Amino acid sequence: MATNLALDDELLEQAVTLGGLKTKKATVTLALKEFIQRREAEKLIDTFGTVDFDANYNYKAERNRHA
Repeated sequence: MATNLALDDELLEQAVTLGGLKTKKATVTLALKEFIQRREAEKLIDTFGTVDFDANYNYKAERNRHA
């Protein structure tokens, strides 16, 4: 899908240099992937402390359970 974007040339050149990639497209693609990964990680981190667990649960006992 072709898309035209008005990007900050200075930021893009800095990202290309820092990222060590050959093209602006590769740099933008990597930036989008990293952005998505960071947002997904933030959502995961937000769930810490929200899950109830049973302090008496014995995971070792479950290993010996036969179906």
